[in-house]
Amino acid sequence: MSGWLTEAVPRGRIAAFRTLIYLFVAADLVVFTPWVRTRASVPGELYQPLLIGRLLPLPTPTPTAVAVIFWALLLLALLAASGRAPRLLGWSVCALYLEWMIIAMSYGKVDHDRFGLLVALAVLPTAGRARHGDTTRTEAGGWALRVTQIAVICTYFLAAWAKLRFGGPDWLTGSVLARAIIRRGTDLADLIAQVPYLLIVAQFGIVAFELFSPVVFLLPARWRLAMVGFFYSFHVVTIATITISFAPHLAAMTSFLPLERVRPLVWARRLAGRDTSGSTSTDVDTAATPPDQERVGAGTKPTPLDDQAPVLGRPAGP
Repeated sequence: MSGWLTEAVPRGRIAAFRTLIYLFVAADLVVFTPWVRTRASVPGELYQPLLIGRLLPLPTPTPTAVAVIFWALLLLALLAASGRAPRLLGWSVCALYLEWMIIAMSYGKVDHDRFGLLVALAVLPTAGRARHGDTTRTEAGGWALRVTQIAVICTYFLAAWAKLRFGGPDWLTGSVLARAIIRRGTDLADLIAQVPYLLIVAQFGIVAFELFSPVVFLLPARWRLAMVGFFYSFHVVTIATITISFAPHLAAMTSFLPLERVRPLVWARRLAGRDTSGSTSTDVDTAATPPDQERVGAGTKPTPLDDQAPVLGRPAGP
């Protein structure tokens, strides 16, 4: 079990995941949850903090406190995306974003799509330093990704459990999706709703998909990526029909993907016609790279990471 939790992954994957998550936090502040700033003008007696807010305890939000958290979090998230000071900046972003979410969710509505993102912010500081393009493997980084993956799948599985616990069989056979379409449906959803019994079938399908989502951990790497692709397609349909995005969850779910292959700066240089023969080696921490490990450089062909030999006989990583 411990070996599965700490399967080594390329440091480049950690660097890419870290950049993506912290950039998403910055985007979340200005795109997805800017409304949290309006909580400062809400009467204090309406603030009913979550359990964690009561245990700490945290003060009732004020305009000054909300403004300080917003600007500090925005600045620190952008700095953390660079990969510098991963522990100091990582823990700071984690604490501030947690408080941002406590403020957001302490007025009567709690979104469950933030769980995976919050876990990612909590474990990323433990992964240590990582550079984009570094192919050396790290068990600490593998643990951070695995824990995030577990949180993502728990979001699905526990959502199904909540549906059956509080809604019972009526959730499956009732008008849940019909009400959602009436409230916030699109033209595509209106077309789907006209098909007899299709919404009932979809409700059974949603619960089945969520209950069986842990199967993703039992699949070989190729099929695992295919199933994660299905997860993303499910959310594409959700956005296209009832306009619910689950954006934080989708960001956390990239922990399943081989993000080290995504090199936008290298691609941009190639598109610009610049010589990239030394670009990869300059991105890699030479002190952390074994001398016998091949590097991507001039005259050599990049070796897919999936074909690399695992460390100490371990699998290639999550």
